[in-house]
Amino acid sequence: MNKKVIVYTTNDCIECTMVKKVLTEEGVSFETRNIAENPEYQMEVEKYGFLGVPVTVMENRAVKGFTNELKELIERATE
Repeated sequence: MNKKVIVYTTNDCIECTMVKKVLTEEGVSFETRNIAENPEYQMEVEKYGFLGVPVTVMENRAVKGFTNELKELIERATE
C-alpha cells in the first residue's frame, strides 16, 4: 500500500529528477511541489529544516537529497 509522498523540487534540478525517477521506478506515487512556481512550498521546505531541494516527505519524515535515507523511505512507502 502506497503512503502519501511529496517531493519538493525546482526547475533544472538534476538531483530532483533523479529522486522522481527512482520513486517512479519503484512504483511509489508522489505529489510534486515546485518551489520556483509557488513560494509557499519553499516555506514548507524550511519548516522541515531545509533550505534547498530535493526534499522528499512521507508521514512527516523529511529526507534531503538522494541518499540512503531516501532508499529507506521508499521501502517504507511500498510496505
